[in-house]
Amino acid sequence: MISKAGEICARLYFIKKGMVRGYFEIDSSEITTWVDTENEVFSSITGFFRNEKSLENIQSLEKTYCDYLEYEDYKYCWDHFPEMRQINRILLEEYYILAEQRVYLARIPNASKRLDYFMEHNKPHIVDRIPKKYLASFLAMRPETLSRLMRERG
Repeated sequence: MISKAGEICARLYFIKKGMVRGYFEIDSSEITTWVDTENEVFSSITGFFRNEKSLENIQSLEKTYCDYLEYEDYKYCWDHFPEMRQINRILLEEYYILAEQRVYLARIPNASKRLDYFMEHNKPHIVDRIPKKYLASFLAMRPETLSRLMRERG
């Protein structure tokens, strides 16, 4: 477990190797909200950028190696290195694009079409790596439905 809901996540991570997911718990169920892999940046948005308690848990799904930046170091860089503003803008754009994709994915009413969209627009390269129960959760379907759809695709 990298960070727990209710804690302040004061680090911005860069994945060198491995896979992590964000999720929240409701009614004894875990709902996966995102999955990141190599060369991606992750943190709790509210925890890191607002210094507030996180709404989600962050968990490693594989042996994962990360570099990270502490919030105080991030603020120092922001104040002392103008190029940090450019990096921040790029991060913001990436987060917005990924959020837009997740919102679109969540609005697709058909499970098969959600899987199609994920395979076409998101991260098809992780399908063989991510535990199917977490992928099913991310795609808002039962694991049995995901298994059936994967079998149908051959």
